[in-house]
Amino acid sequence: MNVLCRLALIVLLAGISRHAAADTPDLISSLKQGGYVLIFRHTATDDSQKDVYPFKFDDMSAQRQLSEKGRDAARQIGTAIKDLAIPVGDVYTSRLNRAVEAGKLISGREVKPVDALTDSSNASASGMANPTGANAKAGQAVRQLVDAPPQAGTNTVLVTHKTNIADAFGKDAGNVGEGEAFVYKAGSSGPATFAGRITLADWIAKAGR
Repeated sequence: MNVLCRLALIVLLAGISRHAAADTPDLISSLKQGGYVLIFRHTATDDSQKDVYPFKFDDMSAQRQLSEKGRDAARQIGTAIKDLAIPVGDVYTSRLNRAVEAGKLISGREVKPVDALTDSSNASASGMANPTGANAKAGQAVRQLVDAPPQAGTNTVLVTHKTNIADAFGKDAGNVGEGEAFVYKAGSSGPATFAGRITLADWIAKAGR
C-alpha cells in the first residue's frame, strides 16, 4: 500500500508540474494587470570573485559581481517586461551589488536595497550551495515583503539570493534558478498566494517579441 501511495503521489506531482508549465504564458500575461509580487533570484555571477564577510556593501572588490552573461540575462528579462507592458512599481533588492545591478537592469528603475533581501547565508559557501531553508527570521522578513500589496496597478519586484528564497518558501525552493522568479498574487486580506514560477528561459522567449 505504501508503494502504491508513493507512486500515486509521484504521478500527482508530475501532473502539477506539467500544469504549472503550461500556465506560464497565461501567468506572464496576467502580470499586465498588476497586483503581483515577483521575487527573483539574481542572474549569473562571476564565480572567480568571492564575497568578504562581514559584507562590505560599498566595496565592489569585496563582493561577487554579475558576470557579463548575468548582465545580458537581466537585460533580456527587462526587455520582456518592457515589451509586454508589465507595470513595475516598487523595486527592492539585496544590499549586495549583484542584486542591485540585476534589479536595475530587470526593472529599468532605481531600486531600494534592504536588509531583508540581503544574502542570509552570510557569505558561507556551504550555505549558498546547499540552502536548508532553516533561517526562520530571514524567511519571515522576505515573506513580509511578499505579502505587502503592490501599488495600485503595478507589480512589486524583489531581487534576492537563493538562500533567502529557500528560507522564505522552504528548502524545496532551493532549486530556484538564476534569473527565475517566484510569483505571488496579492490578496485583499491575508498573505499573498503562490501563482507560479517564471524561469529565465521563459523571460528570454518573450524578449523582443
